[in-house]
Amino acid sequence: MIDSEEANNINNDDSNEFDCTPRCGMEFDSQEAAYNLYNAYGRKVGFSIRKERHYKNKKTNEVTSRIFACSKEGFRLQDKRDYKIKKPRAETRTGCHAKMVIKLNRSNGRFFVHEFEEQHNHALQKPECAHMLPSQRKISDSQAAELDLAEESGISLRESYELMAKHVGGRESLGYTRVDQKNYLLSRRQRKMVYGEAGSLLRYFQGKTVENPSFFYAVQLDNEEQITNIFWADAKMISDYGHFGDVVSFDTTYKTNRAGRPFAVFSGLNHHREIVVFGAALMYDETAPSFIWLFETFLVAMSNKAPKTIFTDQDAAMMNAIPHVMPDTYHRLCLWHMMQNALKNVNCVFKGNSGVREVLKKFIDEYEDEDEFLVAWDEMLVKHNVQGKALEWLKGIKKLRKKWAKAYVKMAWSAGMTTTGISESFNGRLKEYLQSDYNVVQFFMHFERVLDDQRYKEYQAEYNLCYKNAQVKVPAMMVKQAGDTYTKAIFEEFQEQYGESLDLRIKSTVDDGEVVVYTVFPPYGAFMERHVRRERDSNIIWCSCRLFEIKGILCSHAIKILREVMDTLEIPSQYILKRWTKKARAESIQDMHGKEIQVDPRLQQSSRFRSLCHAFTQISSRAAESDETYEIALSCAHKLGKLTEDKLSLQINGKTEDEGEDSAPIMALNHSNDVPNLNNATVVQAKGLKKRETCRGRRRLKSCLEKAIAKRKRSSNSHLSKETCVPNETVAAGCYIASPPPFFCAPVMAEPRGPFPVVSTLNSVSGN
Repeated sequence: MIDSEEANNINNDDSNEFDCTPRCGMEFDSQEAAYNLYNAYGRKVGFSIRKERHYKNKKTNEVTSRIFACSKEGFRLQDKRDYKIKKPRAETRTGCHAKMVIKLNRSNGRFFVHEFEEQHNHALQKPECAHMLPSQRKISDSQAAELDLAEESGISLRESYELMAKHVGGRESLGYTRVDQKNYLLSRRQRKMVYGEAGSLLRYFQGKTVENPSFFYAVQLDNEEQITNIFWADAKMISDYGHFGDVVSFDTTYKTNRAGRPFAVFSGLNHHREIVVFGAALMYDETAPSFIWLFETFLVAMSNKAPKTIFTDQDAAMMNAIPHVMPDTYHRLCLWHMMQNALKNVNCVFKGNSGVREVLKKFIDEYEDEDEFLVAWDEMLVKHNVQGKALEWLKGIKKLRKKWAKAYVKMAWSAGMTTTGISESFNGRLKEYLQSDYNVVQFFMHFERVLDDQRYKEYQAEYNLCYKNAQVKVPAMMVKQAGDTYTKAIFEEFQEQYGESLDLRIKSTVDDGEVVVYTVFPPYGAFMERHVRRERDSNIIWCSCRLFEIKGILCSHAIKILREVMDTLEIPSQYILKRWTKKARAESIQDMHGKEIQVDPRLQQSSRFRSLCHAFTQISSRAAESDETYEIALSCAHKLGKLTEDKLSLQINGKTEDEGEDSAPIMALNHSNDVPNLNNATVVQAKGLKKRETCRGRRRLKSCLEKAIAKRKRSSNSHLSKETCVPNETVAAGCYIASPPPFFCAPVMAEPRGPFPVVSTLNSVSGN
């Protein structure tokens, strides 16, 4: 008798040591065991099998007999639509009579071979091609897990297939083809999207909330219960904002899909000056109401802690939304975007070597006094004789001077940022990982890869900080203290400032009894003088360059006074910002519910997984060296797998009842125009994602000849339409609507710009 496990081993064994030829009277423990034996026989001989008819007992509904036939048995039925098919599928059936019939022995409950037909009426496959037979191709559970992992890691189909094949010793030992792999992944994506875009999106958010209660998400619905705007922030984002959210860069320039939905990213800089993401959003449009909802939701996620400064591009809707939601936040413009707009609008006015870049650069970096800025601006307009549209654009940018000119922005904290370059850099990373044809599930899966890759840079910086000593170029106690306190990037900037302080000179000193003003200047170069103010009672100093107030690092002028006048050997504690130190993350952060954030609550499980993978990989590598060790390892693996499943089943059954009592609502719905109150939580019913009507791409530029031919065709079609078309019911009588030309692009109807009722949706946990 052959049981199921033995038959399965026979089917998976390619050594051909076991005689798998069926014989009449051979008994099997189950139908599956009989199928596996016949399939192994088919692989050895060179044909594929399939399950044919079976018969059941009408009273007990028990299978009494089963026919396993060659896959070429019978003939394909005639399809009435065959005449419409240009390239019909190739015929594979030949009416082969090879088969194996099994029947149930009622006395012992086992199946036995009742009939076996060995002869085929077709050519048999070579042993080298036997692995391509349909019945031999099956993706196992372990292989499916590896394919899922490869897709989530962004490995292409071809590369993952080659990797799996090399792992098992060749494609013939893999058990499936590349087509099977493609079909499996396609079916997997379809299963994940079975609830539609909106349902899959909400299920993804709900799953993340179950994994970590600090995960935050919100969606906005319109009057038709269509999802318009989406915002989310995981526990790591909220924690990063708690540490480094004083300066935020907000950018919406990256479009994620063919529909042109803007992908908004809130980002900033950590203590290593690496990019950190504070939150992300998929938006329907870029209007003021949408931005107001997004900024309000962002503040709710971050416990109503607004940033000190926010950088954006020159977008009018953002400019209206930011002071409405964050009135105390200083709004600055991205200089890179502003310069690009200048090149488009006024570059033709500034001729010669002094192009628009050189002209505007003086107002951005050099003029530090407001009166000096205004006088120089008027002189610039007269010098270059600016008129027309260029003058209108420059007037507009002058009105926004408090958001970009150094004379104004030097009064606000910016952590050393001047542009949204970090957002542009992050968008470049997104283009490497995201594609426009991704569905919702794929988008979030690959966006997590971007985050993981970006967050790993901080781990690398932490490793280098601990493993490599700071390179102290100036043997001074203050510099050594900075090396022990600051991260590498900040230490290098401080050391540069300290080196510059060695060349400075004190020109004059003015003392009024309470405040001493020192005039500091470099002995060479065209650098301006700086004034350092010092209070005698508190020994607090300020410098007119305001580097410390802008960036949080002492400037060379202040270091000069501390070192030579005040005879200070170490950096005073009030001039060491925690956000730039090695202990910037020492403080714990709470989420919006007042609970301490655990960035990875499953850290222990991940650690156990890595440990097990390392141990079993070593065992597999050694056990595969001989047949005896292979059999021992395989037998122990089956026993260990069964023991593990039994233990986990007992634990799950023991906790099911308790977990059911603690289930909390995941979503909250509020039909007011404000941010929803989480105390009244109900489940959201969204009908879908609202689609944008967009015109795909730009048309190709046509030559004069093509335009003339097209015009001639349109004129001839207009004469025909007046004779043949009937009046359209939706327009006035006498008007005729002709059919559009083949490549007609319908005009895009403008979306309503007015505010619509805001329906906000947020996650609710802990019974709120």
